[in-house]
Amino acid sequence: MTIDLFGGAPGPTNSLMDVPGLGLGHAICDGGAGDSGVTVVVVPEGAVASVDVRGGGPGTRETDLLSPENTVGAIHALALCGGSAFGLSATSGVMRELETQGYGFPVLGPVDMDKRVPIVPGAVIFDLLLGEWTSRPDEQTGAEAARRALEAWKTRDADTAQGNVGVGLGAAAGALKGGFGQASYVFPERTPLGGICVSAAVAVNPQGAVFNPSSGMLWGAEAELGAEFSGGESANASGEGLVGFEVASEKIEELAGMNVLGTKILPEMLSVPQLNTTIGVVATDAPMNKAQAKRLAMASHDGLSRAIRPAHMPMDGDTLFALSTAREAKETGPVEMSMLSAAGANCVERAIVHAVLNAQTAYGTRSWKDVTGYERE
Repeated sequence: MTIDLFGGAPGPTNSLMDVPGLGLGHAICDGGAGDSGVTVVVVPEGAVASVDVRGGGPGTRETDLLSPENTVGAIHALALCGGSAFGLSATSGVMRELETQGYGFPVLGPVDMDKRVPIVPGAVIFDLLLGEWTSRPDEQTGAEAARRALEAWKTRDADTAQGNVGVGLGAAAGALKGGFGQASYVFPERTPLGGICVSAAVAVNPQGAVFNPSSGMLWGAEAELGAEFSGGESANASGEGLVGFEVASEKIEELAGMNVLGTKILPEMLSVPQLNTTIGVVATDAPMNKAQAKRLAMASHDGLSRAIRPAHMPMDGDTLFALSTAREAKETGPVEMSMLSAAGANCVERAIVHAVLNAQTAYGTRSWKDVTGYERE
């Protein structure tokens, strides 16, 4: 168990929807083998948002409008998609569903409030090599994920699914099976941000390794709050959650021997570019402007680089969005922004670990749990 800088703890569900005002939904692409999908985050009432792209090979849509100097002030959804560049078409389905249900920017203002354009940025991962090459999310997939996300938003029933779900279905974390993960963080009342929540949802599909090849332990294990990685508030048999788990020496050797030290790089194909990407969103109910949302996205990449090594490579498309659901029209001070930035990085790091721990072996790609024998409670 680690000691947190501010003494915070995971939220009630330790998921993205611990931040109020959000809805989360997943869908599997139709006609495929369950090997690619879409995850949609809806904020029907609008949210201030920005983005930071660190990988050299991104696949994105509507990210320019999130720059602080540009005009659009709010988004209505985000789409995290499988299917590489083909999967960007799913965002059109998200837009269609939001428009159908009456959400979006009223382009004519009070003259005609029924004419709305939903603002839906998106990003994709390259997952075409796991499962069927032709399994690609489309407009129908995006619309289905949006419907489920809107329903979750209306009912406040948090979708806490992780691992092989939505955008994480075809993800590979280096040489291991990757997936979709979530985490949240609530500041204690004694701090300037008492009661404020930060959360993250991440699709883990990097070129880099998610474990230390010398120990077999997940790089992000020490970010654990309480014993969350063991499956609950109590620790596992070691008494210390995941941090107290020791990987057997023969399993360490097996892990390190998977490709080049657990990365996606193949020894016999060192000159061939590997196609990857880790994408996600960091959310908070702290008020902020677009420039501050940009800063939150930038700082949250620290969590990605702590849990994945190496990260932000030329063929990664690493992209993190950041958004605020706060209804107050005010900014957050520099001290509070520092705290939010630290919490954002922490949530991203923990969400990556949750994605890997919940991943199931699929399409000939083994999970970290299956290799090491680690069992959650």
